[in-house]
Amino acid sequence: MRLPARVSAAALSAATALVLATACDLLPDDAPDAAAPYARLTGPEVTNKALAATRAAKAVRMTVRTATPDGPVEAYVATDVRGACTVTLSMGAAGTLELVRAGGTVRTRSDAAMLRAASTARGPRGDAEVERLTGRWVEPAADDRQAKTAERYCDRETFLGLLAPTSGTARKGRTTAPAPDSPSPDGPASADPASGTPALAVTGGADGRTWSASIATDGRPYLLKLRAAPGPDGTGHGAAPVTVEFSEFDKPFTVRQPKP
Repeated sequence: MRLPARVSAAALSAATALVLATACDLLPDDAPDAAAPYARLTGPEVTNKALAATRAAKAVRMTVRTATPDGPVEAYVATDVRGACTVTLSMGAAGTLELVRAGGTVRTRSDAAMLRAASTARGPRGDAEVERLTGRWVEPAADDRQAKTAERYCDRETFLGLLAPTSGTARKGRTTAPAPDSPSPDGPASADPASGTPALAVTGGADGRTWSASIATDGRPYLLKLRAAPGPDGTGHGAAPVTVEFSEFDKPFTVRQPKP
């Protein structure tokens, strides 16, 4: 193939060098990507945009996964800026608790395992009380630790706070995008696995605490996925990593207070 005369040798040499560097992965992790909407932003700048957009969403769903000495923990959360919230919290062998918050009122419903695991100032629940309360909506006592734990999941800042204090350490990775006409309903492997949405990978952390995140590159810069390793606590032991997937931004939902 004959090159047009207007293509200089210098331009051809530069283009060849760029292709070789990219093919050999010699470019730094935070090298600008001309196709990315955040090419002109630093890691901290794009991370702070993601935090602001995620905080400003009128509603959001969150799927949270972590672990405790008692087993895996999973929570499915829908929350909005009005304070309405629903949570389904499964805590391994400790059982499952559902929480609904509407109009400032909180009610919970627990299975038998959760009720048996719950302990209040009055001591462990007896079998008769467990049988009476299993599957019933109740207004939790002020000292109900399980209810307090579940309600904390309603506040998205509980999870954004895992990276916000160290957003200044953010380092951009690669942007990924779904291949056109992908046959997979979940999107290709190159897209964010939580949503199939094109995303920018960002990492950061300090003092033994690390995090990685996926930020949407299509539409608003929402935080799509966050994985945080809290690092060593005061006893020298590390807390379990927490993974949060954010989805259905600004999608409204209706919460009705269940009857006791």
